[in-house]
Amino acid sequence: MSVEPLIGPVHERMARLDARALMAWEPATTFDALRAAGDPPPLLLAGPTPARGDGPIATWGRRLRAAAESPVELAERVLRAIEAGNAESHVFITVDRDGAMAAARAAESELRRGHDRGPLHGIPVAIKDIVETAGLRTTGGSRLRAEHVPARDAFVVARLRQAGAVIVGKANTHEFAAGGTGENPHYGTARNPWGTDRVPGGSSAGSAVAVATGLAAAALGTDTGGSIRIPAHCCGIVGLKPTYGRVSRAGVFPLAWSLDHVGPMTATVGDAAALLGVIAGPDPDDAASSPLAVPDFGARLGEAASLRGTRIGIPEGWCEHAVQPGVRAMVERALRALESLGASLVDCRLPPAGDLAPVNRAIAFAEGTAYHWADLNERGDLYGADVRARKEAGRLVTGVQYLQAQRLRAQLCREVGALLRERVDCIATPTLPIVAPRLGEGGDVIRFTAFVNLLGVPAVSVPCGLAEGLPVGLQLIGRAFREGDLLRVAAAYELARGPFPAPGAA
Repeated sequence: MSVEPLIGPVHERMARLDARALMAWEPATTFDALRAAGDPPPLLLAGPTPARGDGPIATWGRRLRAAAESPVELAERVLRAIEAGNAESHVFITVDRDGAMAAARAAESELRRGHDRGPLHGIPVAIKDIVETAGLRTTGGSRLRAEHVPARDAFVVARLRQAGAVIVGKANTHEFAAGGTGENPHYGTARNPWGTDRVPGGSSAGSAVAVATGLAAAALGTDTGGSIRIPAHCCGIVGLKPTYGRVSRAGVFPLAWSLDHVGPMTATVGDAAALLGVIAGPDPDDAASSPLAVPDFGARLGEAASLRGTRIGIPEGWCEHAVQPGVRAMVERALRALESLGASLVDCRLPPAGDLAPVNRAIAFAEGTAYHWADLNERGDLYGADVRARKEAGRLVTGVQYLQAQRLRAQLCREVGALLRERVDCIATPTLPIVAPRLGEGGDVIRFTAFVNLLGVPAVSVPCGLAEGLPVGLQLIGRAFREGDLLRVAAAYELARGPFPAPGAA
């Protein structure tokens, strides 16, 4: 794969950057989402987030607590479904039958004794295979880590185990999370249930497919340029990128330290709130981890019937270039639904989306190549062609370009932070400008997602319709550390939209 198509837009964008227009005193510092937003969050008491609504976390949990099904029976049912089709579907790289059944038996015993650990207790979940799991191999979707068995759990996995979740396996991923299509030459590509000739979206491909097909009630994904939201769009599920620092990344293979996020992938907004409530919180092992208390992220979902007074920003011109007509139509229909709920649509100005993705790419390439430097030099032939090209491209990002990109990022944070404080409560865009591309064809998948990682603010993709028989996502972008407010808007839309069809049912 040629490096030029990857690095060309970065060099072009940085060549057009007038560094004198940036504030002279703005250095490239360690990114801090709270400071960048300039917007102190409300003081909220910490508390658990119950599972609300009719997603699998909520409905399966009610069945377990009513003894309509036991955790062991549920785990066995899910594992049989995984094992029956995984050789062809490639959803999981590693299935952990023994560990899952042991966790299910423990959950069953505890629930029978009246010891309820919360909404994830006894619930099958999938973990993206760049997130470390003690005693269970974590490959990163790569041959380089094919036999890597971590000694300890990542912070988020430890939180899930403490909550009584049943981890059924490690979900497939674009190699080292370094791609937006989810295609993997080493372990096969997770099959998109909406079209076997289409990419599942990446990099959290297996996580999205597991949720879309009911092989897990929920899954963990990671997001550096859209890797939670892109597969959520392609597979018709909810994908939430929390605020940078809200969820620890300790024990997660880095793609780009200052852009990486860990977050929920679920069938519904209510389930996303419940999963976020389990994995969020301070962690001394992650220098970017926020000390803020963890609120009940679903507390405002009950207010979803009305959005009166909510201002939703629509970036001018963003849907007028290279957005597929079917995608534009579904997003416009979703915006009309939000208006019908009382929200006001406010035109706002942002830099062209095409100018922002290369800024993310400059930072991601440089930081990603730094992490992979030794392996790239010593065992570069073990990488897939597309991922190796990305790592080689990182060598071509100069120190000056990296620092200027970080300075440009700081300016963007100030501008969008002011917009979210003063004029709008959230921003709406398509998640992708296209439906899931065909396998092997690639496509413009990060244009509307990558700039949000520069900002560090939360964003969620919610299914909003079908185009060409394939799912379309509505992306909502909110204020730092106000995931609850963002999820309230998403839940209001979800309720107005009604049930989203299952793959093959449309």
